[in-house]
Amino acid sequence: MTVGSALLRGLAGVLLVLGVLAPVTAAEPVGVPFQWSQSFITAPDGTRLHADILRPPGISADTRTPVVLTVSPYRSHTAYLSMPRIEDGPSTDDLHVAMFLNAGYTYVIVDLRGYGGSSGCPDFGGPGERSDAATAVEWAAGQPWSTGRVGMIGTSYEAWTGMMALAAKPAGLAAVAAFGPDVDPYSYMYMQGVAWKFSGKPVTDQGIRPAEMTGFEHLLIASTPGRLDDSPEYQSNAVQISTECYEQLAANTTNHDRTTPFWRERDLTEQLRGNTIPLFVGQGFLDNNTRAYRIFDVWNALGPGDHRAWFGQWGHSDCDSNCGAPDFDTQLLAYFDKHVAGRDIEVPGPRITVGQFDGGWRSETAWPPTDSRRIPIDLRTGTYTDRGLLPGPDREIWSISEPLSTTAHISGIPTATMRLSGPPTATVAVELFDIAPDGRGTIITRGIAPVADTADIRMLAQDWPINAGHRLGVRITDVVDDVWSHAAANAQVNVLAARLDLPLLGTARTPDLTGGTSEAWSKWRDQKVRALGPDVLNNAVMPMNLPNETGPR
Repeated sequence: MTVGSALLRGLAGVLLVLGVLAPVTAAEPVGVPFQWSQSFITAPDGTRLHADILRPPGISADTRTPVVLTVSPYRSHTAYLSMPRIEDGPSTDDLHVAMFLNAGYTYVIVDLRGYGGSSGCPDFGGPGERSDAATAVEWAAGQPWSTGRVGMIGTSYEAWTGMMALAAKPAGLAAVAAFGPDVDPYSYMYMQGVAWKFSGKPVTDQGIRPAEMTGFEHLLIASTPGRLDDSPEYQSNAVQISTECYEQLAANTTNHDRTTPFWRERDLTEQLRGNTIPLFVGQGFLDNNTRAYRIFDVWNALGPGDHRAWFGQWGHSDCDSNCGAPDFDTQLLAYFDKHVAGRDIEVPGPRITVGQFDGGWRSETAWPPTDSRRIPIDLRTGTYTDRGLLPGPDREIWSISEPLSTTAHISGIPTATMRLSGPPTATVAVELFDIAPDGRGTIITRGIAPVADTADIRMLAQDWPINAGHRLGVRITDVVDDVWSHAAANAQVNVLAARLDLPLLGTARTPDLTGGTSEAWSKWRDQKVRALGPDVLNNAVMPMNLPNETGPR
């Protein structure tokens, strides 16, 4: 064992208490018979990539089938240090293996470098991992049991590797399905230099782990040993992480400066501009892991092609069973049947499926929709104290609209611009609230930036109808303590001017799709709520120039 591995294992217990190595969702077995074999792929730089190959039962070794591929850091044969697998065989929890095997596909799982049975050093979406994704596609397309057409699928990091392959355009890549993908790891970890906090599942859904821990956590995952029944090469690769690898990844991922070469070369948004390879993408507006942020830059810069999207009120998952939508698997399989298997079928459903926060589901051709227009709103100014942790009125400035006469539907990415005076070590955050007539405000979205003469904040995306009789509330504060990690400046910040640009639909929507609600939606309604007292409700009301305010304009 190397020094780096020894250190990682010695500190693993602290993180296991927080559940940081646990899977995204509950484990599910394959559930159908399959033929299983393993192989090692040699990448262009000599790295050895381990592959599990799952084939439908009863077919010969040279029967050609379309291929579904997942390239992953999470598919060690022992799975997770915090949730080890007892049975032998490939690690398939939460993958759609049974569905695709039953449909006549071969399912291939390839370990990224440094993970599972693969050698090498993880580089967090860098040149090595991007090469692995492309190498895996070309290898799978070139096997004698393959038709030469490969579709990639995954959630979270496994969706990120699909986006890496999409940017590389390897031979044989026919389609990608990516749910909750990372496309810009800097924005995944930091919002304008301020570290996000991630949950401590299964202990809590609230943010307690600063983003700076992310690289370290992945090095722990990369140190997961193999099983005793794995091959000698698998077992050796599983524990070969070096001290140099540990030090480099830890140093680079804790750097808050997005202009470094490390972060710049990992941002896929420009590399994916104009992409024409079919992409089926999903993103939950309530996802507290890969947040509803840069993926919309990618989506709206795609080139022509049969692209599909699901955007709505769920967390960090695909929509197999976690969104309240019954026809997701039907659309997903049809999408692969058309683009990967080459079957002459139509994919059901609209180009974009949208889940609104009020529980309605609708179809769209663009998101944000083409009639979403930005309404400028001047906000109240004043002074707040950047001190964090302890709540209090000295930490916030509220602006609250008059009650609405009709529904105002937010659909897009709100932004705020402020003129400030205060130390650059301080931060300014903006939260939007849907305030019910009883004074209870539910958080709609938020964003943060360092204090500067002019601070621009781009908030997380949402699709949220504010009902008639409700009010829009805007809170300017220093930091949201369970969302971002920030060292308090212990100083006053003066808000000299503040403007919110709110994307509102110009035409009312009538939901035209059937669907229910998700667990994440229920938790949001229960947990992301604040009761506003008379001191706020009586003193912060102001005209906001909304089209349907009932007060003086």
